[in-house]
Amino acid sequence: MPAIIYQKDKRSGLTYAYESVSYWDKEKKQSRAKRRLIGRFDKETGQIIQTDGRGRKLKTDKEVANNKRGHIPSVKSSRSFYGATYLLDSIGTKLGITDDLKRCFPNNYKQILSIAYYLILEDSSPLFRFEKWSLLHRHPYRNNIPSQRSSELFASITEEAKKDFFHLQGKQCIEHEYWVYDITSISSYSEQLSQIQYGKNKEGDYLPQLNLALVFGEESGLPFYYRKLAGNIPDVKTVQSLLYELDTLGFNKVKLVMDRGFYSEENINALFKAHLKFLIAGKMNLELIKKELDPIYEGFRSFDHYIEKYELYARTISTTWNYQHDRPYKGDILSASRRIYLHYYYNIEQAAESEKALDKKLMKLRKELETDNRVEANENMYNKYFIVTRTPKRGIKVTIKENAVAKAKRYLGFFVLLTNETMDAITALEIYRNKDVAEKAFGNLKERLNMRRMLVSSEQSLEGKLFVTFIALIYLSYIKKQMQKTDLFKKYTLQGLLDQLDLIESFESPGRELQVGEVLEKQKEIYLNLEITPPTSLWVGGNGGYKG
Repeated sequence: MPAIIYQKDKRSGLTYAYESVSYWDKEKKQSRAKRRLIGRFDKETGQIIQTDGRGRKLKTDKEVANNKRGHIPSVKSSRSFYGATYLLDSIGTKLGITDDLKRCFPNNYKQILSIAYYLILEDSSPLFRFEKWSLLHRHPYRNNIPSQRSSELFASITEEAKKDFFHLQGKQCIEHEYWVYDITSISSYSEQLSQIQYGKNKEGDYLPQLNLALVFGEESGLPFYYRKLAGNIPDVKTVQSLLYELDTLGFNKVKLVMDRGFYSEENINALFKAHLKFLIAGKMNLELIKKELDPIYEGFRSFDHYIEKYELYARTISTTWNYQHDRPYKGDILSASRRIYLHYYYNIEQAAESEKALDKKLMKLRKELETDNRVEANENMYNKYFIVTRTPKRGIKVTIKENAVAKAKRYLGFFVLLTNETMDAITALEIYRNKDVAEKAFGNLKERLNMRRMLVSSEQSLEGKLFVTFIALIYLSYIKKQMQKTDLFKKYTLQGLLDQLDLIESFESPGRELQVGEVLEKQKEIYLNLEITPPTSLWVGGNGGYKG
């Protein structure tokens, strides 16, 4: 009676099933066995999948058809919306997203793409409405993805596969461009997620949240890397971990642009140690910043230093940074000088607004002191700006510390950028201002992609949903960048543009390839402005005839 024997192939890691039949070998006078490969063993289902005898799974008719190039003749008649998903298909090809996902997630990249398309086109709709959308649209997976299946999909997305995807996408960034690094917070009330911690979000609210760090190409405007962080970790504490992550991805010669929330001496030293170029906003109350500004302070607002385009005054100072590197293996600290450039800027309007705000605050504080209605949270400012005396006859007397006020107002309207790369003040300012792509992307994440509140309860689901949402963010970032570049926002909102394209239909009939319905001139114009070739319409002229 034949027996089933299982054997693992060490090269591929696959387990194969063989039919083994025993027989008596008369010549060698011993028992022998004949083996015949009958299939590959599927660990998940416990089933034996039939192969062609050489270890390859037998293909179904549908799989054979799917391997053919070009449009595949349909097996049933159908009509579906196609214009917007065609746009996303084309962007995915242009940016290498589809190929990179296929390489990193060969078994479920189509599901990932379809959910990403849904998140983009349906504007904050929950995933349980995917079925209705799927029935009306042509999309990569071509089938419904029920809630249970989407949860399984999210759980199947591994850290290693994500890392491979980040590496592939990062390689496509524009060479020599700066990479914007920034962090946003996502609120969640789930008690099952370990990184949900109480912390202040960008609006100053103290909520249970996790933080999400993103890296963008400053010129391309496209994100290519993210990681989630515990909600109570300050921005400044994340930079050195970022440098380690980028190094493990193979990006060891990058240029980073960051806001002042990431500034610290430790981080600047770490950037120098990693031999990376950086542009980072500094804090005006730092001794180094004030020391280098004071000698040029009086003549700062001269006509020669005025930048008409930005309505700012600007000066650049070249100085040295006292670099320090702790060497535990030698038990010492390496000290050295590093060249650094300080770009100072002064905004008259901002200075006036800040001075007015400070005066209002001081008046409020003085009134609190004079009426003996002190607020505990303001004690430091009371001590810093006022002298308070009490006498039995005159009561409370409050005197302003003029020197302290003058010192506080001295640097109002100024801001500074630090960099270790040679450039003029205008170039530095333009690079820094371009980092607002990150802030706009965070808006897309929280509002359009429905991520303001995380509605997941497990770590695996969270990781997977974040990744699929990140994929959607790449597409949205590309579309918004092109809309800004070509002034399409003067004609359309983002949703309005997608709705215009979503009207284009596709038709499938048995034995015939996919056909596309009417494409209007204004729809063609949208595609061309987005640098996408419009789909070829089924119709020609106005007579309703078919093409060739």
